[in-house]
Amino acid sequence: MEQSIEDSRPRVFIVDDDASVCKALSRLLSASGYATEIFRSADEYLRRDSYDGTCCLVLDIRMPGMSGVELQLELTRVHDPAPVIFLTAHGDLALGVEAMKRGAIDFLTKPVDEVALLAAVKRALTRSLSVRDEQLRKADIQARLDQLTPREAEVLQYILGGARNKQIARHLDISEKTVKAHRGKIMQKLKASSPAEMGWLCSIVDLPVRD
Repeated sequence: MEQSIEDSRPRVFIVDDDASVCKALSRLLSASGYATEIFRSADEYLRRDSYDGTCCLVLDIRMPGMSGVELQLELTRVHDPAPVIFLTAHGDLALGVEAMKRGAIDFLTKPVDEVALLAAVKRALTRSLSVRDEQLRKADIQARLDQLTPREAEVLQYILGGARNKQIARHLDISEKTVKAHRGKIMQKLKASSPAEMGWLCSIVDLPVRD
């Protein structure tokens, strides 16, 4: 492990069983302003604590034990959003195509071109930052939704389904005046300035609707 986990710089995880490759990549990336951590196997990487900062993986595609491809599949399974850049000494085009289909940023051959690698890392970290921002935004919206009472949440689902106050009142066996009061509370708790903004916020977290 090359840097303290307290380092706030964008982090590049290097996963490769070749010690000389790891050392060379770490030096290059550190000189370019990135924090790095080295792992000599996919299993070693999976044992690390979760990391929610801006990051990416530079990953050897063929390693003893779990391969880079298998690690990519595992990360997808556990919803780990860290973007992946694959390295290979084998020039396996078929593997590269499949890796890119599964969302890999790039597929580079060893010995890696430094300019190409740094460009790929930059793209990967840009994606990571975008994904992290989206996750934070969703968490903020969900925190607002969690403030709603069960009744307010029910009214909101009908509103999102396009129901009018009169229809909602009939569905829930309450007065229109009560529905209007719930609408006001919902707007306030969601910090929405308009019904359109309220709908947009709910669409970001895929809130279910009621017809």
